[in-house]
Amino acid sequence: MRANSLALRLFLSATAWTVIILLATGISLSSLYRQAVERSFDRRLGVYLRTLVAEVAAPEEGSDRGPLSLGEPLFELPLSGWYWQITKLAVQKPETRSSRSLWDSTLPHLVDQGLPPGADGSRRSYVDGPEDQRLRLVERTVDLGDEGRFLVAVAGDPQEIDEETRSFDNALAITFVMLAAVLLLITMFQVRFGLAPLKRISESLAAIRAGRSEKLEGDFPHEIEPLARETNALIAANHEIVERARTHVGNLAHALKTPLTVMVNEAAGRGDDPLARKVREQAAIMRDQVTRHLERARLSARLTVVGTVTEVKPVVTALARTMEKLHHDRGLVIDAEVPETLRFVGERQDLEEMVGNLVDNACKWAEGRVAIEAGPAPAPDRRANAGLRIVVDDDGPGLSEAEREQVARRGNRLDETKPGSGLGLSIVTELAGLYGGTLTLAAAPIGGLRAELVLPAG
Repeated sequence: MRANSLALRLFLSATAWTVIILLATGISLSSLYRQAVERSFDRRLGVYLRTLVAEVAAPEEGSDRGPLSLGEPLFELPLSGWYWQITKLAVQKPETRSSRSLWDSTLPHLVDQGLPPGADGSRRSYVDGPEDQRLRLVERTVDLGDEGRFLVAVAGDPQEIDEETRSFDNALAITFVMLAAVLLLITMFQVRFGLAPLKRISESLAAIRAGRSEKLEGDFPHEIEPLARETNALIAANHEIVERARTHVGNLAHALKTPLTVMVNEAAGRGDDPLARKVREQAAIMRDQVTRHLERARLSARLTVVGTVTEVKPVVTALARTMEKLHHDRGLVIDAEVPETLRFVGERQDLEEMVGNLVDNACKWAEGRVAIEAGPAPAPDRRANAGLRIVVDDDGPGLSEAEREQVARRGNRLDETKPGSGLGLSIVTELAGLYGGTLTLAAAPIGGLRAELVLPAG
């Protein structure tokens, strides 16, 4: 999952909601469990409270201090955290009886704190006991008529509640962590499974650009099927537009070149007439401009075709053989080293035109040898695809840096004795630029000029 990807967004949003829901559920379950433990603890205190109320209502004969232990040894241990207390109200000096564990301390009265009684008439709350002990206290007021009113209270150490709740929270945390891990793995699987059709579309588009396919094929989900259908329609429309553009460019070329040829022929028939010379000069400039712009239009139209890939080795090998035959009388040797796997993302005619111009230029200036080498070119950055590199060296006189800049311009020639129009290198530069490639001129290791062409690879 890369940064700023749809998969990462879905995974992070699902993770956030999973954590929020599990935290909220965990807090709710912990609170509910604590309330259940408190109710169970209060029921235990309630049993002791009812026993005390019964003793107050019907004390045993000869007893002047009420029950002593309630059957629980903790009520006998000093400051054990378990206490009971009976206070007689509505007298000048309230009489208080308490468990031995309370020693000489007293328990606070919840009725004095304004706490309302529950449905069973008792009050429950946490209070501070002897030596600032935290206690859970249950208290009830008992009215015995002529015998008076009594406030009966029982308190216990809530450590049991805390320990039970803490144990439950630990188990709940472990369970929820495992559940979260499982849910996140399931979420990751769902994201990958749900976005798999988009990955298939991406791979299919890459195959179309590489020339391995002509359209998106296969069954896609209902939500993505319109995207695939419209993409195929766009590709078909693109091919149709390019074909029409090629036809228009060809028609325009014929429509313009024929009148220009007539003008040049008519002017040539007038000999050295100044007007004829001027017409021939301007007609040559017009022909050059028409050729240039028509060539650019033709190349741009061809480059809009998606999915064309050309094998490099057959093109370079055929050009090398052809050039050797053309320059057989000079005894030129053309060496070509091209791997079988190299492929150019573009049309064969364009590759032939670029490499052919470079090899032809090298053969014109070479003394006896031309070397052609092709191989992969490193990508300029991680996000870009690797390209292909074609190097053409000759052992001719070579060019200085200033001369290399000059010959790259359209129509510039350093030696008028060599055949050609001076458009070869500039055409290669423009055509390579349309493909996103580059042409670089440098000194060749074998003594002459090196032309290095970098193009997109398939």
